[in-house]
Order: sequence, then structure tokens, then C-alpha cells
Amino acid sequence: MAIDPVLSLAFSIHANPGVYSILLGSGISRAAGIPTGWDIVLDLIGKISEVEGETSSPDPEVWYRAKFGEEPNYSRIIESLAKSPAERSQFLKRYLEPTAQEREDGLKIPTAAHKAIAGLAARGYIRAVITTNFDRLLEKALEEKGISPTVISTTDSIKGSLPLMHTRFVLIKVHGDYLDTRIKNSPAELGTYDEPMNQLLDRIFDEFGLIICGWSGEWDTALCSALERCRSRTFATYWTSKGDPTELAKRLIQQRQATLITIKDADSFFYDLEQKVLSLIEIDKAHPISAAVAAATLKRYLSDDHNRIQTHDLIFNEANRLHEEFSSDKYSLETPFNFEEYTRRVRQYESSLEILLYLILVGCYWQNAQYDKWWAKCLERVVPPKKGSRSINVWNNLRYYPASILLYAGGISSIVSNNYRCFASLLTLPTNEERDREEPLLLQLAPRRIIGDKEAEILFQKLTNEHLERLLRGPLKEYLPSDVEYIKTFDRFEYLFTLVYADLNEKRHNRIWAPTGCFLWRNRDEHEKHIINRVRAEISEQGENWPLLKAGLFNGSLTRFNYIEAEYIKAFRELPYF
Repeated sequence: MAIDPVLSLAFSIHANPGVYSILLGSGISRAAGIPTGWDIVLDLIGKISEVEGETSSPDPEVWYRAKFGEEPNYSRIIESLAKSPAERSQFLKRYLEPTAQEREDGLKIPTAAHKAIAGLAARGYIRAVITTNFDRLLEKALEEKGISPTVISTTDSIKGSLPLMHTRFVLIKVHGDYLDTRIKNSPAELGTYDEPMNQLLDRIFDEFGLIICGWSGEWDTALCSALERCRSRTFATYWTSKGDPTELAKRLIQQRQATLITIKDADSFFYDLEQKVLSLIEIDKAHPISAAVAAATLKRYLSDDHNRIQTHDLIFNEANRLHEEFSSDKYSLETPFNFEEYTRRVRQYESSLEILLYLILVGCYWQNAQYDKWWAKCLERVVPPKKGSRSINVWNNLRYYPASILLYAGGISSIVSNNYRCFASLLTLPTNEERDREEPLLLQLAPRRIIGDKEAEILFQKLTNEHLERLLRGPLKEYLPSDVEYIKTFDRFEYLFTLVYADLNEKRHNRIWAPTGCFLWRNRDEHEKHIINRVRAEISEQGENWPLLKAGLFNGSLTRFNYIEAEYIKAFRELPYF
């Protein structure tokens, strides 16, 4: 069986927190629009030649050597153009710090790769990065995650640093930092490192696993030598490449017995790696209590009115945990849409909800009026706030999916126990800020409304009413052992959901409309079994005593119900089973 090497790496990182280090080359910074030190040297040579009234094209290096009789050297050129450290810092900022326009264009700021590495570091999975880059993009990404890295860029900084075992995160800039003109660029400078740097690299390459990205091995003679010196392979090496590796890289890959991973780019690789590690965290996460234990605990609490505080904490500790999870960056509303990410989010939402799902099944089944509003609050709580100015519509819609699952679960459980007071509160009490005004949350929770985006609907047709029907079958087995009764109850919930939706929509938007459900096509050939006709029969028999009216739905008015039902059915009068 061929296992995706990125998945294999994710398993290794997850199983061995803090064991892997990363070697980053210029490729990761170039993607952000950051020039290399040599790029800066060539640009400055071009400017010097223009001031001299000459041209350095097509080979600035040859022109410089002929003009000044020496090899172009970053440090000497910078020091000759800007005399003081403050002047040099300001001089270099235009190459490495973004202007307002560049920032708006997404240039010279941390990329998705930098952010993913910082995310892994924040969780303790990566403790060391070695980089040939001298910009500060990774430092910025780490600081956004609350990490102040130990930065080593000179021999002096090595001597003053803590031992690796006592350092949360170390960033080793083998070519220096741009604010220090002693950065290494020329072949001679890149040919050797000071002994303290060699010893530090030897230790990391010996004791840590290694992920190499954006580095070809060309020119960096001293760094290649450090890799070749290390003969131990306690942990694996993974070498990423966008195409066929260079001959030098192939030799190092063979010497390290590295796993070669062909990637599209650093951003997609590190993002994918971080997401896979996060998925493993969620799968492996040991909740304080399992869903079964949570359900049993709640049943015990509900049997004694003195347990109100414990009941509240049990419910809302879980709801608050989910709120924090669903508000995190892994559910960013600005992530570009793709099918794999859509599928991951749907599955993650469903997996994360397990405990609260079982709690709401228990709570809505065992009638206790003092807790009805709490279940409604849970629905509000699991909808994360809309964050970011560039929200993708499909992600914005999908953030309502957890609340939709809970509404279906709690609503069906309420119907099973004839707890229509709780049913009414679930459908009418939760609210949501939409377009800067408060609206009934129910108007956002129809499955087909959550899909919303046509592209997502085409790619993930399973996320429909039918999908929820299958998803909830297992959890509701305790309350509805019969498959036939489960289907009947599911259809009853969806039809009542639809009518309440139409009622609220008409009150809010002066329009009677509601999404459809499985009930529209089920039993269409058996008139007396169809849920619409069964509800009509109940109304005819019970009138104003119908439980939903007594619970306050449709203003508690039979006239209002008949009006909503008639207008809703009229909207679908072309369907053959009306």
C-alpha cells in the first residue's frame, strides 16, 4: 500500500512533538516577494553603474569586478553606500519591508507556509528552523502566534543562547540577519561557517528529524558539508522539491536516505501538513468525557433539580469549547475553496460535535422546562462569528452546519417525547446577527441553504437533508429503535421545521417561502401516509389543542397555521403529490 508521504510525515510529527526541525531555503521567501541577498547585490550594482553613467548589463558581476578590481561583496557594498547602522537599516527596509501597496497586494508579509510553520511551532511540534534567508517573515508569523523565538544569526548569539532543551523555539539564520551587514552571499562566504555554528548544526542534524523545503543545496557549500558530516539517522529526513532535484540535492537525498516529496509550492505543502497534523490531534484528542459518559452524566443530573449548576457547566463547557474550536484559524472564512478542504471541514464539524450532540438528545428528550432556553443558546454558541474582510461565501454558509445538526437532533428528540415546548424554543429562540441586524437563527439552518454555493453543491451533494438523515440514525437509535418510526419522525420534524421557517420568514421578510425536505418525495404514492396529510388530520381532530399551537408556534393560532400551510403548499402546487 502506497501511503502519501505528507501523511506519513504528519503521523511522525504528531507522534514525536518537538523532534522535527525544518531547513528553509530562499524559495519560501521569494514566494513572498522578498529578494535574496545576491538579488540585492545585483540590483545595487545596477544602480551604481547607472550613477557612474555606465551599464552593468548583461552581467553586473563582471562589470563590478572590472570596475572595482574585487569580487562583489554584500557587506562592503552596503557599508560603502550607508555608513551608520541606522542608515543601513533604513536603506535595506525598502527591499525587505512591505510598503502599504505591497502589503495590500500580499507581498513581503508572512505567507501561508510561514503561518503553518508557526502554527506547528505554537503547538510544540516544531522547535527548530534553520534558514538561509535573512528576512524576518518567520519571526513575524511566530510572534502572531505568541512565540518570541530565540534567533541565532552570529557566533556571538550562539554563545549567549540557552541549550536547545531549554529553548521553546530556535531560529538559526545561517547566512545572518538583514539588519546585520555581515550576512553571507558570496561563494567564499558560503564556503565555511565558524566552528560554533558547525557544532550547533551538527547537533541539530544528529538529534532532530529534518524537513527541507525551498533549498536546492547549490552555492551553500558549508551547509551541504554539515549535512554530509551527519551520518546518524535517528529520525527521518523529508526533502521537498517542486520538480526534479538538482544533482547535488540527489546526492544529499541519497546520503540522508531522505524521502522525496514532490510539491506544488511551499504554501500548499506546509498548509496541508499542518491540517493533517491538526486532524490527527482531533482524532486522537481525549475528551474529558466520552459522549456516552456525558449522556449518562446528564441523565443523572436531570433526575435531581439540585444539580442545576452542574448541568449548566456540563452543557456550556462543551458548547464553549466548540465555539473556540470553530472560531480558530483552521476554519478561516478566507481560505480558498477546494473540495478536499470542504470535505475536511464537514467531517471535522461532525466529529467535534459528538459530545454536545448526545447531550442535546438527552436534554430535549427528558422534559425539563428550566433548561429549554439553554439548548437554544447552545445553537447560537456553536455558530462562530463572521471574521475577515474577504470571507468566501461557501465557508460563511458552512459555519452554520454544526447548529443545523444540533437543531435536527434536538428537534427530533423533542418530537419523540412529545416535548413540543422544547421543540418550539429550539426553532424560535436562537438568534443571529445577519447583515448587522438580529434575525431568527432558524432562517440560516436549512441544509440546502447551508450548501449555498453552487460549486460546493455540485462537489458535495451528500451534504443535504438525506445526509443528515443518515448521520443522525445512529445517535437516535436509543430513542427510535425502529427504522420505520425513525423515518416517520424525521419527516415530521422536517415538515414542521419547514412550516415554522415559512412563518418566521413571512414575519421577517413579508414572504412565505421555506426550503424543502425529504418529506416532499417520500411516500408520494401513498396519500394517507404522507406527512402533510397526517398533520392535516391531526389539526382537523385537535384544533386549537394541537400541541404545537399550545407551545406558542404560529402565534398559538389555528388561523395563522392554516394560512401559512395553505400559502406554503400553494408555492409548490405544481408538485404531483399535492
